[in-house]
Amino acid sequence: MGLFGFGKKRAKKQAEEAVEESKDVEKSTEKSDQTSQAGRDEAEQSGKGPWDSLDSEAPDTDEYLDIGALMLPFLKGSELRLKANSQTGDVLGATITYGSSSLELEPFAAPKSLGLWDEVRADLLKANPSCKEVDGVFGKELTLPVKVKGKNLVTRVVGIDGPRWMLRGIFSGPAAKGGKEKDVLDGYLADLVVVRGDEPLAPRDLVPMHAPITPNQRRGEAEDSESKDDESAQIPGRPEGPFDSDQQTEVKTTLSRGPMFSEVR
Repeated sequence: MGLFGFGKKRAKKQAEEAVEESKDVEKSTEKSDQTSQAGRDEAEQSGKGPWDSLDSEAPDTDEYLDIGALMLPFLKGSELRLKANSQTGDVLGATITYGSSSLELEPFAAPKSLGLWDEVRADLLKANPSCKEVDGVFGKELTLPVKVKGKNLVTRVVGIDGPRWMLRGIFSGPAAKGGKEKDVLDGYLADLVVVRGDEPLAPRDLVPMHAPITPNQRRGEAEDSESKDDESAQIPGRPEGPFDSDQQTEVKTTLSRGPMFSEVR
């Protein structure tokens, strides 16, 4: 009986050691999976927007709102406000409000070869001692306390460098810290498209914006343009043969332009 009892204790001990070893393996595997997932998430994020309008992988903007430099996706429950110069009418920025949060957007021209966000971020850090640099969804970003109506609020400043542009986003409200509203507005920012255009601009100049043009308005303008082309083809006495180079350039420019207020700077 004594030998039998000793055998039971030994077997029990071996079983407990096996269970502990199994738990260690599970923890190690779980940690490895989490690390791998974090790596995958980071890799996936590197391929996300905001997008350049000439990027072959950019989303289809047929149903986006056109404000010139930015093509904005529609977000249910959100509101758009444009910031404009009261004297000139120039559009200076766009703010998306969702729930109790907001995202202010400003597209700037940038050098061809160098990004602008590193430089702007360094300037903000130097000018604001309370500003802190952290790692975020879109790379290096800043947390910047601001005082509004006597209250200290935290904002989150994000910068994304693109081909000859830099987009700055300023998150306020719950989206500056975390939670659902942050996730929603982060996704919104990742889905929008920047239209830099060919206009020569100095670095840090705002890329021109204009009043919103809806998808239906764009489709209507396209139909009107086609209708005018059909009418011009039936005009008696219309000159035959190709246009010269100057005329061709003028026609192409006219057809590619939006309403005149899209030229406002």
